[in-house]
Amino acid sequence: MKHSLLILLFLATSVSWSQSGSDYFDQALRKAENGNTKGAIVDYTKAIKLRANFTEAYQNRGVAKFKLNDIKGALADFNKTIELDPMNADAFTGRANVNYKLKDFQAAIKDCTSSIALNPKDYIAYNLRGTCYTQVQDKKNACKDFTKAIELGSQSASKNKATFCK
Repeated sequence: MKHSLLILLFLATSVSWSQSGSDYFDQALRKAENGNTKGAIVDYTKAIKLRANFTEAYQNRGVAKFKLNDIKGALADFNKTIELDPMNADAFTGRANVNYKLKDFQAAIKDCTSSIALNPKDYIAYNLRGTCYTQVQDKKNACKDFTKAIELGSQSASKNKATFCK
């Protein structure tokens, strides 16, 4: 009996030791999909510990931290994502959302512009940049961005355009 328990204990610990960064990342994705944001962050962190340059884990952890209002943590993760992959449009959009929440509208505009340069069909970036332009009293550029976001399929940009572009 003791021998069986020791074998089970050994197998259980060796299985957890043998998990790869990708395994933790996949677990994190499932947790995030099921609404377990805190659990997802734990698993993204484990994935990053095993693969220091795991760009997707940093980005997804940034999204999860933003959802939990960990603005500084989200900003650090989006910065790291951009450092590792400066061609990642979604990371620029994520950081733009953080900067918008921090009321750093000029930084958010710059990040949206970077995102759009990398992905010209990013209607989220157009809509967010339009919203930032409204905050800095640039109605002309705001309306132009809302119009482009609508062309690309954004429904919230329609509401923004109706509100700000009269």
